[in-house]
Amino acid sequence: LVVAFLVAYHQNKQLIGEKGLLPCKLYLQNVKKYFKGKVNMDALSYAPTIIWFLDWSDMDRTLDYLSLFGLATSTFVLITGCANMVLMAVLWVLYLSLVNVGQIWYSFGWESQLLETGFLGIFLCPLWTLSRLPRHTPPSGIVIWGFRWLIFRIMLGAGLIKIRGDRCWRELTCMDYHYETQPVPNPVAYFMHRSPWWFHRFETLVNHFVELVVPFFLFLGRRMCILHGLLQILFQVLLIVSGNLSFLNWLTIVPSIACFDDASLGFLFSSRRGGVKERAAKMQLSPAAGEQLPLRYGCYVRKVVNISFGLLIAYLSIPVVLNLLNSRQVMNTSFNPLRLVNTYGAFGSITKERTEVVLQGTSSLDPNDPTAVWEEYDFKCKPGDLKRRPCFITPYHYRLDWLMWFAAFQTYEQNEWIIHLAGKLLAQEEETLSLMATNPFAGRAPPRWIRGEHFKYKFSRPGGKHASEGRWWIRKRIGPYFPPVNLQGLKKFYEDRNWPYPVRD
Repeated sequence: LVVAFLVAYHQNKQLIGEKGLLPCKLYLQNVKKYFKGKVNMDALSYAPTIIWFLDWSDMDRTLDYLSLFGLATSTFVLITGCANMVLMAVLWVLYLSLVNVGQIWYSFGWESQLLETGFLGIFLCPLWTLSRLPRHTPPSGIVIWGFRWLIFRIMLGAGLIKIRGDRCWRELTCMDYHYETQPVPNPVAYFMHRSPWWFHRFETLVNHFVELVVPFFLFLGRRMCILHGLLQILFQVLLIVSGNLSFLNWLTIVPSIACFDDASLGFLFSSRRGGVKERAAKMQLSPAAGEQLPLRYGCYVRKVVNISFGLLIAYLSIPVVLNLLNSRQVMNTSFNPLRLVNTYGAFGSITKERTEVVLQGTSSLDPNDPTAVWEEYDFKCKPGDLKRRPCFITPYHYRLDWLMWFAAFQTYEQNEWIIHLAGKLLAQEEETLSLMATNPFAGRAPPRWIRGEHFKYKFSRPGGKHASEGRWWIRKRIGPYFPPVNLQGLKKFYEDRNWPYPVRD
């Protein structure tokens, strides 16, 4: 949550703010208009967010306040190790509110996974007490199994979508392409891509074993459950090392921890007198005797809450299980507006070639002039400059870079925000430029024209000619992605969509 709120604070204004690429105020206004201009239960169910009830006159400030409050609260929980149901519920509501106005920028599976994990975390904590080791509210077995059910669905869903999706997973050849074509490769992926063919086959087999077989270890007793946790955590660490998949893999480690009991985790804690390990042992040895009636009554209430929680999870799991059993399985989908129980999956299909959209600007009066000099904008992390080393940013996440990966194998008509981005670069809006790694027109007059060029990218060969010249990538032009546009020519485009017209800063 700390990373998620930090990403939100750094990027929300540019993506969904007042002058964002897809303003959330406009989105909420359209939702409200669809439901006859009222903020009723239908509107709240369609887009559950507390922003409905906040001030819209300065949406940037509202988004900042939500992100900063969430960042401060989650940082407190992380540093102190203390949490209660109230704090966890607040964090869940705050992030749910951002996700549900984030549109395509928050359309990834890990957003729903974070919300589901956070919802489970609410019931893991005492109601009011802020203690690292709450005495009277030990974690319920129902909640622990809620986390285990989560990791079971995450991994099995990912395995099934692969087997049912791209034939290369069945032919064991997907890893021949994955490292090079994944959304945002890192330096390790550059070298892993050149592994021998038999190693890629072995990787794919291991992936199928971990995702399709290991999840069932959860139901085979204590030792197999612990083995499940170990294998899943090791698998997630390998994915963290070899790819920049946002905070997805870090987040997936969390429910895997529920596979361990106190005895198996005891080595992580100090044995000194008065420490957490000793206090936990005493609590386990001495049942709650001589407690006051109100405390016992509170325990009964807690049991009722936990049982109700378990029944809710079971009920909401019905469409999820039916989806897992369906040969037309969908991935990363929520069946309820609060995203309490979701279906997951990853890389159901693998792109065999990597294509990139490169944005270029020119100061030339005529964009069709063959002598026009076109200068490239570089993004924070996605491939662009052939000599720039692939970045390593996990668990941080550059949302624009990730969406540029999707845009590259779609058309600009399917991603109108990319034309919006071009207009903002033409105006040299500072907030939008903060999403970019470079501005070739810094300190100069803004470009007169922006165009999108489509390229095919491939890793250079380590030790080869291109690598010796400092190139991590080699590329070949496919053709234009979108034609040259200027600011004046985009005016009607902006008006038709009620987007604020870019103004030069």
